[in-house]
Amino acid sequence: MPVLLDARTGIAREDMAACRALLRGGSRTFFAASMLLPARFREPATALYAFCRLADDAVDLDRTSPAAAIERLQGRLELIYAGRPSSSPADRAFCATIERFSIPRVLPEALIEGFAWDVQGRQYETLDDLNAYAARVAGTVGAMMSLVMGRRQSETVSRACELGIAMQLSNIARDVGEDARAGRLYLPRQWLRDVGIDPDNWLAAPVFSPALGCVVRRLLMAADQIYARSSIGIGDLPLGCRPAIRAARFLYADIGRQVGLNGFDSVSQRAVVPAFRKAQVIAGSFVARTHLNAIRYSPVLDEARFLIDAVSRTPARKNSDGTIAWLVDLFERLERQDQVRRGQSTEALFQQPRLHHYRVPQQAAQLQKLEC
Repeated sequence: MPVLLDARTGIAREDMAACRALLRGGSRTFFAASMLLPARFREPATALYAFCRLADDAVDLDRTSPAAAIERLQGRLELIYAGRPSSSPADRAFCATIERFSIPRVLPEALIEGFAWDVQGRQYETLDDLNAYAARVAGTVGAMMSLVMGRRQSETVSRACELGIAMQLSNIARDVGEDARAGRLYLPRQWLRDVGIDPDNWLAAPVFSPALGCVVRRLLMAADQIYARSSIGIGDLPLGCRPAIRAARFLYADIGRQVGLNGFDSVSQRAVVPAFRKAQVIAGSFVARTHLNAIRYSPVLDEARFLIDAVSRTPARKNSDGTIAWLVDLFERLERQDQVRRGQSTEALFQQPRLHHYRVPQQAAQLQKLEC
């Protein structure tokens, strides 16, 4: 039976269906945001996510020899960049995506390096150390998403990397207890010592305390600063992509808000953003605007600079009609014309969500009194 390829993406339809199924069951937050993307971007983004998700699972689920799982991942990546992917639908779809969008090998290699750091039990003393980890396991995904959307300018890719880093910090703040029970500690160890917590002793018997809450709150504040840096990049994306990326940004940031509502206790409970709140955030993503105080030309975080440099050294793939960016700009102009023709006002339908972080309940008010 001949393989049917999607003309827009070059991905086999059966492979795409398998990647969509994985996305639907693997990450509700990513799935919700991705549904706002135009199909020509959603499908390669789904292929990208599927590979990254399965790569992460391949390491996490191999309890006997995670180091061997890392080696197998590196071997799969070698085959993908040689144009001979394994029989996995995700590998084949990812191979088509990296070729079509000229994704430099440094990006997925750095992702796998981040997984290897987990296997090695790497420790993170400072926020810079943690940012270096987040740049690998999440900043890489942000950079690849930027390329899929046809944006290769260093400024845009830098902001995309930072959005991934901020999202990862939100996840870390949410999963403190879950990670600790798995023997992992991502909170900066120096921050723990600053509030009188011995990192190794705490990891041996993880419990919540007001002092620990201060550290979690500090991490969420650091994430907010990076979210603010990254926001300006959303305005550089194709028009049709902006609501989806805003939704992802707000949904992940809202994890931090929920942690705050829980009194910054992410040890004895796990923050969950309610479905109605997700719907509110997604609706607001259509009318949200970039913050005016965002710094447009702020330098990229040092920990992510090697990713941006790798993109700069890799030219976009040419086709018979010019560059991918030219095609993306054409679609963008057509979308604007369609909006004008329909004369629809999204702002009349939706209200921007109120994203005031860290409004803690009465029982957590003691945390506000601590100097942290």
